[in-house]
Amino acid sequence: MKMDQKRPLIVQSDFTVLLEVRHPDFERVRIGLARFADLVKTPEHIHTYRMTALSLWNAAAAGMSTAEITDFLEKYAKFGVPHSIKHDIQRFVERYGLVRMESLGDDLLLISDDVEAIKEMCSFRTLRSYGLCQVDSQTLRFSSRYRGVLKQELIKLGFPVQDLAGYSRGEELPIRLKQDDSDHNAFRLRDYQTSAVDSFYREGSHLGGSGVLVLPCGAGKTIIGIAAMGKLNCATLILTTNTTSVNQWKREILEKTDVTEDMVGEYTGLKKDVRPITIATYQILTYRKSKDDLFVHMDLFNKRDWGLIVYDEVHLLPAPVFRVTADIQATRRLGLTATLVREDGREEDVFSLVGPKRYEVPWKELEQKGWIATVGCTEIRVPLSSEERDSYASAEPRQQMRAASTSRAKLGVIRSLLDKHAGEQTIIIGQYLEQLKLVARELEAPIISGQMPHEQREELYNRFRRGELTTLVVSKVANFAVDLPDASVAIQISGSFGSRQEEAQRLGRILRPKSNANEAYFYSIVAADTKEQEFALNRQLFLIEQGYSYRIEEWPLSEREPSRISVNDQAAAVSWPELHSGMEAGLI
Repeated sequence: MKMDQKRPLIVQSDFTVLLEVRHPDFERVRIGLARFADLVKTPEHIHTYRMTALSLWNAAAAGMSTAEITDFLEKYAKFGVPHSIKHDIQRFVERYGLVRMESLGDDLLLISDDVEAIKEMCSFRTLRSYGLCQVDSQTLRFSSRYRGVLKQELIKLGFPVQDLAGYSRGEELPIRLKQDDSDHNAFRLRDYQTSAVDSFYREGSHLGGSGVLVLPCGAGKTIIGIAAMGKLNCATLILTTNTTSVNQWKREILEKTDVTEDMVGEYTGLKKDVRPITIATYQILTYRKSKDDLFVHMDLFNKRDWGLIVYDEVHLLPAPVFRVTADIQATRRLGLTATLVREDGREEDVFSLVGPKRYEVPWKELEQKGWIATVGCTEIRVPLSSEERDSYASAEPRQQMRAASTSRAKLGVIRSLLDKHAGEQTIIIGQYLEQLKLVARELEAPIISGQMPHEQREELYNRFRRGELTTLVVSKVANFAVDLPDASVAIQISGSFGSRQEEAQRLGRILRPKSNANEAYFYSIVAADTKEQEFALNRQLFLIEQGYSYRIEEWPLSEREPSRISVNDQAAAVSWPELHSGMEAGLI
């Protein structure tokens, strides 16, 4: 292929793809790449993506073909695409669906048109314990009780099974969505919400019924879950992160469907009501008296004939729930999340047990259409004082993160930001309770933490929604499904070691569309030249992956106003080598 230096991509033979940040086609190419590759590094001028087996399998499950992927790369690659890469992309993409799982009476079949694939599977010692019986050169037979664990094992061996074995109907439950304009509670699904539901449902065929939908916080994932329930009309178990989210789901279900309150149960630490629609927390499911005891509430999965299980924030699904999910593969499963990234690296288990990615919509696309707010992301670096620097240097490595994160110098930055955004709904989020109590005391603002009774917490949330409070100091309980629709400013003062999951949740607190100027501001205050700054790289990676510009501001201790440095901003042309000093050399 003819070389074209004006194109923005360099496709390397190790499956990495380099993208020029300042190229005119950057945004278009970034969105295209995200469909089948993962962003791994974000230097100022060049972003590095990597194609993996899982990223290509997810692309294949979402309907992308080998030709679509290779044609895209060829179109934008400066030096073309190495033949070996095109061959390997084809090999990985075609691997999805190479082995199909189908039903036969009470048993299941593994079927492949590739005789060699069947031979290879028969050769694996780890698969023999599942009682695989060879029917013919293209078919293996096994007991349906191994449906989940076998898929887990096969994906580890490089066989992402396409599960076409179908699902049980579950208990019938008519659910009518209030979409009639004569109803004052009526609502309309947005176009992307309809597409998301359709991609999961697949006209009720065996091709649908399991999978993950990836949409930003504030895009209405709860509405999508309810719409899926309306398609299936069956008893539904909804698993979510905390009691606040349970209340949010229940409120939305009652407002947007004809389901009555006596049909919706809450299964939490406070209530244990099992109804045709039951909403439970991950915490109650994984509760046990000691680490050697059984999980006493896991039998919730068997208390009704569920036709659908919804995993809200599926990237937070606890490991014990994976084990139960492996046993209920005949039940339809819907995962909802803002990011497929898991801190424990178990993305393959989500793929095999909940289902592959069925639909994803870019955050920036929704922003451009006005469905979520336009967000400016800024990292403010604050130098430690001499005393703090000495304390940081003498701390044990495991304590250095806390020492950096709780620097008192951050308080001046917080005050300045509150002055800048006076009158705007602002949440201040942090990891360390002592730090948050200090900030709340200094600002004379209420603090919300996990120690606060649920009713008191809800009252503060309601006052915040009504505008009676403009500032809330919130612990990490704000990471998960807290409904703060009017928040327009988030100030992050400490976090969990650069967690991309956490960044998605915290950003989501301010993404909902605003009634006036549809703008929001997301600030991260970090201690300069510390472990906290190093971990902030991972957070920055997530934000840039979603298409947001990311600005750096350096805050001198002796001055109130920061010196400003723009990074990854299309209008900026400032070198910023120190941020990437810890990254691998030779990629640019």
